[in-house]
Amino acid sequence: MAKEKDTISGSGVVYNSLTYGSKIIGKIIADKDYRIDGEIEGEIICSGKVVIGQKGVLKGTLQCAFAEILGRVEGKINVSDTLSLRENSIIIGDIKTQTLVVEPKAVFEGTCSMMKENAKQENPSNTTKKTV
Repeated sequence: MAKEKDTISGSGVVYNSLTYGSKIIGKIIADKDYRIDGEIEGEIICSGKVVIGQKGVLKGTLQCAFAEILGRVEGKINVSDTLSLRENSIIIGDIKTQTLVVEPKAVFEGTCSMMKENAKQENPSNTTKKTV
């Protein structure tokens, strides 16, 4: 059995992942980057980057520093820095981010609010309708 140190130093990258064929219903809180190739119904809160792979599905909310979407998201996305919607991504819901990168053929249906760098926190008096 490989030690954790050997595995980490061998790949050079440390991140969490949910593989295709797996499903989580609930809340995920992560300090490190997270890759999703399975399905999540609920909430993801991550201090790092979240990647939703081509077969990945999120039905709920995403809050993180950076995000790259290749799969499908239905719900709210709140990214404090850069959100990238890749070619085959499908987003149905509301986006709040500082920087938005949208590739051709990406699908986005909803609203988008671009935040200034010093205004990253959500305004508590702002009420929005949540659709999940």
